[in-house]
Amino acid sequence: MNTVKVADFEIGAGNPLVLMAGPCVLEGLERCLFIGRTIKDITTRLGIPYIFKASFDKANRSSFNGFRGPGLEKGLEMLATIKKELGVPVVTDIHKETQAEPVAKVVDVLQIPAFLCRQTDLINAAARTGAVINVKKGQFLAPNDMRNVVDKLLEGGNSNILLTERGATFGYNNLVVDMRSFPIMRSFGYPVVFDATHSVQLPGGGGSCSAGNREYIEYLARAAVGAGVDALFMEVHDNPEEALCDGPNSFYLDRLEDLLKDCLSIYNVVRPKLA
Repeated sequence: MNTVKVADFEIGAGNPLVLMAGPCVLEGLERCLFIGRTIKDITTRLGIPYIFKASFDKANRSSFNGFRGPGLEKGLEMLATIKKELGVPVVTDIHKETQAEPVAKVVDVLQIPAFLCRQTDLINAAARTGAVINVKKGQFLAPNDMRNVVDKLLEGGNSNILLTERGATFGYNNLVVDMRSFPIMRSFGYPVVFDATHSVQLPGGGGSCSAGNREYIEYLARAAVGAGVDALFMEVHDNPEEALCDGPNSFYLDRLEDLLKDCLSIYNVVRPKLA
């Protein structure tokens, strides 16, 4: 098992469980700092390495009028400030090859959205930056198909790879999580992440927006940790009802610590098997 170094910690091979968390999109600097600072306080108490996440642009909104974020220039300014103020690494999405290099100069982890996980030119551009690359498995892919994504990254000269499960399409407007995907993707030799919040999304279920079954986040997160993941990815908000993006599948900030305690208890059982 290869490990991936982010800032001053490593992901994979039985290292501590890592959390990537924050609001879906950069709504405003002060709110992002509040959410990020609160999560950092929680993870510090629990001994969990933390990566702040938020998107500067959500380019795959259901509706043309959906809130997308502040855009590249302003978004990178905000992410740089958050990284400095909180003293934590950050992860954000890229959607175009031209974004890879400028974003990699600011953030620690480049994320390839699920819908774009087969875009060879995008993956190659991300790989060439040398940054850690987190690729979300497309809702339309089998776990074994992610081996081709790994090969594309390696061809681009980059082995700093994370693979994320975020649910698979099950009929219309619904996703399910196949727990077999974690050992399958982990068998490729790279750390595996579980996106506990997008996995309860109901894509397009709200008509012009996505809906979600937030009440199942905790169950799936605990199950995924038991199945053997190296990190959790979660969209967390202090008031999901006010969130400008993905509120129905965002987790409540004031419930995060209790869930992480549960996940750590489970992780301590399976951790020796992940080394």
